[in-house]
Amino acid sequence: MADHVQSLAQLENLCKQLYETTDTTTRLQAEKALVEFTNSPDCLSKCQLLLERGSSSYSQLLAATCLTKLVSRTNNPLPLEQRIDIRNYVLNYLATRPKLATFVTQALIQLYARITKLGWFDCQKDDYVFRNAITDVTRFLQDSVEYCIIGVTILSQLTNEINQADTTHPLTKHRKIASSFRDSSLFDIFTLSCNLLKQASGKNLNLNDESQHGLLMQLLKLTHNCLNFDFIGTSTDESSDDLCTVQIPTSWRSAFLDSSTLQLFFDLYHSIPPSFSPLVLSCLVQIASVRRSLFNNAERAKFLSHLVDGVKRILENPQSLSDPNNYHEFCRLLARLKSNYQLGELVKVENYPEVIRLIANFTVTSLQHWEFAPNSVHYLLSLWQRLAASVPYVKATEPHMLETYTPEVTKAYITSRLESVHIILRDGLEDPLEDTGLVQQQLDQLSTIGRCEYEKTFFEQFRKIYIGDQVQKSSKLYRRLSEVLGLNDETMVLSVFIGKIITNLKYWGRCEPITSKTLQLLNDLSIGYSSVRKLVKLSAVQFMLNNHTSEHFSFLGINNQSNLTDMRCRTTFYTALGRLLMVDLGEDEDQYEQFMLPLTAAFEAVAQMFSTNSFNEQEAKRTLVGLVRDLRGIAFAFNAKTSFMMLFEWIYPSYMPILQRAIELWYHDPACTTPVLKLMAELVHNRSQRLQFDVSSPNGILLFRETSKMITMYGNRILTLGEVPKDQVYALKLKGISICFSMLKAALSGSYVNFGVFRLYGDDALDNALQTFIKLLLSIPHSDLLDYPKLSQSYYSLLEVLTQDHMNFIASLEPHVIMYILSSISEGLTALDTMVCTGCCSCLDHIVTYLFKQLSRSTKKRTAPLNQESDRFLHIMQQHPEMIQQMLSTVLNIIIFEDCRNQWSMSRPLLGLILLNEKYFSDLRSSIVNSQPPEKQQAMHLCFENLMEGIERNLLTKNRDRFTQNLSAFRREVNDSMKNSTYGVNSNDMMS
Repeated sequence: MADHVQSLAQLENLCKQLYETTDTTTRLQAEKALVEFTNSPDCLSKCQLLLERGSSSYSQLLAATCLTKLVSRTNNPLPLEQRIDIRNYVLNYLATRPKLATFVTQALIQLYARITKLGWFDCQKDDYVFRNAITDVTRFLQDSVEYCIIGVTILSQLTNEINQADTTHPLTKHRKIASSFRDSSLFDIFTLSCNLLKQASGKNLNLNDESQHGLLMQLLKLTHNCLNFDFIGTSTDESSDDLCTVQIPTSWRSAFLDSSTLQLFFDLYHSIPPSFSPLVLSCLVQIASVRRSLFNNAERAKFLSHLVDGVKRILENPQSLSDPNNYHEFCRLLARLKSNYQLGELVKVENYPEVIRLIANFTVTSLQHWEFAPNSVHYLLSLWQRLAASVPYVKATEPHMLETYTPEVTKAYITSRLESVHIILRDGLEDPLEDTGLVQQQLDQLSTIGRCEYEKTFFEQFRKIYIGDQVQKSSKLYRRLSEVLGLNDETMVLSVFIGKIITNLKYWGRCEPITSKTLQLLNDLSIGYSSVRKLVKLSAVQFMLNNHTSEHFSFLGINNQSNLTDMRCRTTFYTALGRLLMVDLGEDEDQYEQFMLPLTAAFEAVAQMFSTNSFNEQEAKRTLVGLVRDLRGIAFAFNAKTSFMMLFEWIYPSYMPILQRAIELWYHDPACTTPVLKLMAELVHNRSQRLQFDVSSPNGILLFRETSKMITMYGNRILTLGEVPKDQVYALKLKGISICFSMLKAALSGSYVNFGVFRLYGDDALDNALQTFIKLLLSIPHSDLLDYPKLSQSYYSLLEVLTQDHMNFIASLEPHVIMYILSSISEGLTALDTMVCTGCCSCLDHIVTYLFKQLSRSTKKRTAPLNQESDRFLHIMQQHPEMIQQMLSTVLNIIIFEDCRNQWSMSRPLLGLILLNEKYFSDLRSSIVNSQPPEKQQAMHLCFENLMEGIERNLLTKNRDRFTQNLSAFRREVNDSMKNSTYGVNSNDMMS
């Protein structure tokens, strides 16, 4: 007993030192001791002791935190009975100690939520023991306001916890838990929350009472967490929040068809103080974003009418919008009116003329008060941009009235920004025009808004309209320019542009913002074929082509002293010059050599540096980096075979060893490796069929050897970096790997190499490149593959090529590698990026087709036996059928329950998945049919019958096409059936 008391006193003293002391050394020592305590075998019993007998809130916090770590660990997890005891103990503890410190209560609720989430699929005597959340909190909800707050907070934290993926557990497990929770509990929690809000608002809340104040806040947080739930498991990027639709399940239809749900939140907004209103508006933003397919046309029109009425009421009583948070959320709500509804639907709303007038007045006032909540302006401009863009497609007879209001919005934006200048200078305020990215975005939005009434605004980008291949040559503008400025035609205007470009580069070469925009203009001018032919005839352009490394362009000088990162503009410059040169060049090799002379000299200088034992590394880096940026610009511009082959013969084989040497020396420095790798990826990219070698030329194979050598060298060295901090992992490692994936994909799909010859002649170049790809892939966590968009796109596009043309290699991999690849495909199927999702469908189709062919061959008696790789691959798939079955469930779930963006792509692997898993598909079908209300089951059964009507057991093109057609009809019929049902479909069985 004495030992327990002494141990307790020691722990409490450590807690005091950790949370209260200002001495850094003491706090670090306490932290180290408490980490050891967390890892000790008797941690569990001592945590209970702290909760039972601890005298300070900090010791209770420590106990709750330690217990959360214990139940979260993946190795050596706690037994089920122990976790049940902890769950029950926490609930009882909260119920018997209402006066705990807020942070202790929060930590204990977090512990309850974590246990519940991680134990969601745990059974005891056929009972899912952790799925009784609503029952668990009932006793809290039936007690005083203080206890009711605890109960609501438990549900809110649980909803949030289940919605958030964590890095310590597989993403697939998270999604299974989240989908099961969604189907079994979330709607009941949402309904409970709405009912409690109705009860609270119906009792005329006394907001002077802090406890009632707290209850309302927690109820609103709970409701928002329910509406903000990731219903279909695809929200990996929070920045896309304002572009997405809320994928409310069909089984929730009743709540949204009932207008009282929407009315509840508008009533709350007007009845509670402004400090609560932002959460109410956040809920309304989500409700306004409910997927269109939840309603039929009549229901959607009715819902929109109620929504617009609520918005009108807020605009008529705008007092609360003086709060910046309210204002911001209301602007988001206005933006959702157009992102989720069509202009043709809006104009049919009864109060549309009055509402559009109110919104226009609100927008103009907002733009005039530019210093108030500047981050919210984006949403207002987004609304008007989308309204204006929709005008050509409106078929409704009702007037949209945008021709009246869009000029007012445009005028308000421009005049307010001009008038802000003297105020900013006078008062020393932050200049909103300094954020060039934001201003460019707003101007892009404004250019669309201005299209409604050009005569009232005359505002558009001059170059895009009047210069280029699509220009009307008889434009009245040129007649007026001739009268006023003496510029008779497009060529003369181009001459003015080029003169200004050269002046900017000559005098502002060290000012990155000016240089960057100037070069972007030059690049844009060089794109149109008609413009380029005019440009190359100008003496100023000929001057640039002949003097591109002279003092006039000192910012590009080969030996300049700028930082490596300041050289990015060089690629843009040489892309433009390359396009101009390509038109002027023809087949004149002498002119080409003259143009490349300075670059040749620079490469020779670098080669000389590398040949000595000691050289100035920083100077060599700077010179090489600048060079490869120049070359990449030229390589990108040379799309024609003649000009590109001149470049290829210039760089290979003479200068390729220099690039390889740079990677070998500076693999750890992305400022150097990224430009080199990007140049190599560009050189092997057969854009516009520019890489064409003579039939007797070995250059295609030799080029791939160089590609393989660079990938292998970089890959093997970058893997020696060891542990890289999370905030630097993309810059130091993943970006280079992503470029290598793109390089390999370009080489494999370029159609200039016969890859069969490598194995035939014992050349290991192909094998080395593919094995390095696998090593690099296995060094990347699954989460990173989807978290970094450029990495996602390069990986999945490469995998698509490998599964199409190199399935024998995939089949030869170790089981854990195959499972890794299949898991990445499974997770990519639900990615937000349509390119990634489509690529995964294609990969899956190739794999399934390969499997189906091998199985078909193995069942035929007169065919040759399977090769070793195929036999092994089949064996792995037969041992792990759950992976393919999971993907069948996922694809079918997306097609039936979600707004499928790439239905054709999804249909291609689905037939093969069904044919490989006929029994499993039959079980899925039965589950879906049985989940329907009795009167709908026959219709759903018929939908599935029609899906397989006329489908044979083969994957021939004709059979696939018939299945794709059947699937389109199937999806329409199922959606119609579900719209007319208030029950919806429970997809729990499918997702698990």
